[in-house]
Amino acid sequence: MAESTSENSTEQTAKALDPSNLLKDELDQVSYFYNVIVEFFTNYSFQLVGAFIIFIIGYMFAGKIAKLVLRLCERHKLDVTLSRFLANTSKMLIVVMITIISLGKLGISVTPFIAAIGAISLGAGLALQGLLANYAAGFNIIIIRPFVVGDTITVQGVTGLVKEVLLAYTILSDEDNVEITIPNKHIVGEVLHNSKHDSLLELSVGIDYSENPLEVVAMLEDVIGKLDIVSDVRKPLIGIDAFADSAINIAVRLWTPTESLYSAKYTAYKEIYLALEHANIKIPFPQRDVHLIKDAV
Repeated sequence: MAESTSENSTEQTAKALDPSNLLKDELDQVSYFYNVIVEFFTNYSFQLVGAFIIFIIGYMFAGKIAKLVLRLCERHKLDVTLSRFLANTSKMLIVVMITIISLGKLGISVTPFIAAIGAISLGAGLALQGLLANYAAGFNIIIIRPFVVGDTITVQGVTGLVKEVLLAYTILSDEDNVEITIPNKHIVGEVLHNSKHDSLLELSVGIDYSENPLEVVAMLEDVIGKLDIVSDVRKPLIGIDAFADSAINIAVRLWTPTESLYSAKYTAYKEIYLALEHANIKIPFPQRDVHLIKDAV
């Protein structure tokens, strides 16, 4: 009995390893998949063609709508970043709607996909709170426009010329061409100083008490007014700042383009010194008078 069982198993193994039987099995599998594919295309060929046509037409339509939105924004002179954001958002929304319609044409329900996208969005929102806060703040900056490219702003103790405004961050540049990247969430809600494209330059010089400060003020007004470093928007202010212990301090406040702030500072001090030297006006050094009182014997 045992010998008969072993002979049967040996015979089955031999049949399974027979090349003709292996080839037959492979042909049967290929034939099965072929029938499945043919049946699928037979039943859904028109739906596939219809869904493909709908998607292609919708995608082309979304591109045209995006270009139209961009042209409208440029016509109304909106910010470049905001214009591109609105154009890309409109295109994305239309593509999503067309995709849902195409899937529905194939009989595929989009409800599970929407639920999955909602769950993923919730998780991503919790994980990327800082990044999303930057994007929200950037969108707020673009809409409200507290500053634009070319303005000089001071925020979080940092001053620079606005070079570019993006959704996630804002790029500033100083006179040394150093780029300063500030996340937008650190700009919105903070105290912001915007002096447009100029910066305030404050200078001070002391003159001797023997000199006439009003004449010196008039002289410096003429000197500073002839320099090409002063902004055309606002006139410089020059006057007596304080009566100090050793000198009368003359203050000079002028607005100059931010990109040449320190160059303007050095030029102004040079011209002030030359003007005072030419007029023989002394710049005193700090001094103190000491009186000794002897006790009477």
